[in-house]
Amino acid sequence: MIKLPEPVDDIVVNLLRLANTKLPIDIGWALEAAAGWETNEIAYTQLGAIMDNVKKAEHIGRPMCQDTGIPVFYVRGRFDSGIAKLIEKGVERATREIPLRPNTVDPITRENQGSNLGQGMPIIHYIPTDDDFTEITVLPKGAGSENMTRLGMLNPADGIEGVRKFIMDAVLDAGGRPCPPSIVGVGIGGTSDVCVEMAKEALLIPLDSENPDPVLRKMEEDLFVALNSSGLGPMGLGGSTTVLGVRIKKACCHTASLPVAVNIGCWATRRASARITDTGVKYAQGVEF
Repeated sequence: MIKLPEPVDDIVVNLLRLANTKLPIDIGWALEAAAGWETNEIAYTQLGAIMDNVKKAEHIGRPMCQDTGIPVFYVRGRFDSGIAKLIEKGVERATREIPLRPNTVDPITRENQGSNLGQGMPIIHYIPTDDDFTEITVLPKGAGSENMTRLGMLNPADGIEGVRKFIMDAVLDAGGRPCPPSIVGVGIGGTSDVCVEMAKEALLIPLDSENPDPVLRKMEEDLFVALNSSGLGPMGLGGSTTVLGVRIKKACCHTASLPVAVNIGCWATRRASARITDTGVKYAQGVEF
């Protein structure tokens, strides 16, 4: 790991505060655009309430949603195994200091330690590279949207139309439970576990970036139009804004397999990153630092 200009636990606290109190600018723009085209009065009112909530959260420095989620981390660049303990310390501090709702419980006993820690927590994905930085990204994931995750092991003969139908059904069956307008993360291919992981990682892709794969880009655009034409609307109460965006990642898969996964992010799809170099730390909520 590179020489750190400030303690990792301080950086993690700052990341979790940023992610929970300030909506990424690309999502804010998408909400404002939706309010501009929305003609359903109830939907327009819901969008207005969401945007008002976002502004107040940023102004007073408090989480924009009572479900501050489970923090999912992605560590990229140069680092050593000791970073895990430092991230853990940051999560415990952030839970007390921001504060964050303690969400993690034992799956069997439902015991809550009150720190957002416990066995297997926090969740950290490691991506080692030769870059001259350490980058930490956090994606706080609430249960309302996470519970709507779907994995389908489709028959290859189902083809692209089968994939499209699976995604549409997953979002529409979820209804208002993931607090739409949502962002739809999709994974296609790989193995079952890789597919689900890609779907969640897709939620990290800003809405104002373009998919470099023209086939996937067209699929994202078509699904965006189809889902917003469904009439589900904000909070499932009707309207023209069911999703703010669709983001798709893919990986090669077995010739006899066609995995598809959907991971939905609520309107408050929160994310923040810190890039650490020898000279300092830069924070961002999109692609560019």
